[in-house]
Amino acid sequence: MKALRVCHLGKHYPPAAGGIETHVRVLSRAQSDLGHTVEVLCLNHERGPTVHERDGDVAVTRFAPAASFAKIAFSPALVAALAHIEADVVHVHAPNPTMLLALLQARPRTAVVATYHSDVVRQKLRGALFRPLERLAYRRVQAIVSDSPNYAAGSTFLRAYADRIHVVPIGIDLQPYLDPSPAHLAEAAQIRERFAQRGPVWLAVGRLVYYKGFVHAIRALTRVPGTLLLVGRGPDEPELCAEALKVGVADRVEFIGALPHYLDITPYYYAADALWFPSNARSESFGLVQVEAMACGLPVINTHIPHSGVSWVSPHEQTGLTVPMNDPLALADAAARLLHEPGLRARLAEAARRRAVDRFDHSLMAERSLEIYQAVLSRAAATRKSIHAHVN
Repeated sequence: MKALRVCHLGKHYPPAAGGIETHVRVLSRAQSDLGHTVEVLCLNHERGPTVHERDGDVAVTRFAPAASFAKIAFSPALVAALAHIEADVVHVHAPNPTMLLALLQARPRTAVVATYHSDVVRQKLRGALFRPLERLAYRRVQAIVSDSPNYAAGSTFLRAYADRIHVVPIGIDLQPYLDPSPAHLAEAAQIRERFAQRGPVWLAVGRLVYYKGFVHAIRALTRVPGTLLLVGRGPDEPELCAEALKVGVADRVEFIGALPHYLDITPYYYAADALWFPSNARSESFGLVQVEAMACGLPVINTHIPHSGVSWVSPHEQTGLTVPMNDPLALADAAARLLHEPGLRARLAEAARRRAVDRFDHSLMAERSLEIYQAVLSRAAATRKSIHAHVN
């Protein structure tokens, strides 16, 4: 494959927090590591002017927004840069009204690929108002990437583009999870020792928001022994604290808070008996922390969310156990199975690591996305050749 020039369009870029932001960084760096020229255009998540910088070999430009309306930012400098972009492929990561509008304004003379990370679930009015412009922007998109077959099949928006959808699972750099540092293993042992007298250690990771379903994890704890470690921060923390107190498990729920670095979660994965992942809405389209846990050999108890990729990432009875949404009793029963069913946890743990390596490595994701770019460019070249032959 010849070296390509790739431009990713993301809302923000790390150190800005967010799943899409992290994905754009991992994909960009993995493609660069394969010998391609990669740049990222995004908005500056901090106040200040437009900033040009490098993240390894990836060129990153953070544009200062000039204005915003209905949480959609506008940057004339971004539009100008995109109009004159020197790239073979522009890859936009959606939902992202800002970048889709910039594409419509700039009309870059490049192939356009989109990763459709999720539908707009809660902001339905704003989504409906923007939908006509979104449809217009997607006329220029030659290939659409979805991170799981389940999500693509369940999205009403994507059904209109079934002929151009490609499934590419989200990947991460698995090595730090597969082969943790001695310091991380020592910290994992300390965590285990700290909670040993309370029994098993259950782990839940994510922003403390409604669709994570953590309230059901707290309720499930009333029926199983052990301690629930909640890693993350969010607006629902006061309600979750109140619920733990109400159901009598406040002394067995530990609110760890946000961790300073993404790899700092690794000791918790190695200390835990299972990851509890009780999300309950299609806002949870994939669940990347499941992949991190699986790479650490940690079984996952997740939920069956219709038309979401969550239970596809970690399949029932293969790498973990899947239970109905909003069902604390079923979650507790699954946890009890891991404690009492001989050999179950070890079998799931081994399969979890194997599936992580086989499906969710960042280099596989980069290679698959580059194959899609190449196919798009080949089709475009064939079309141009056909038109030229017809004209002559």
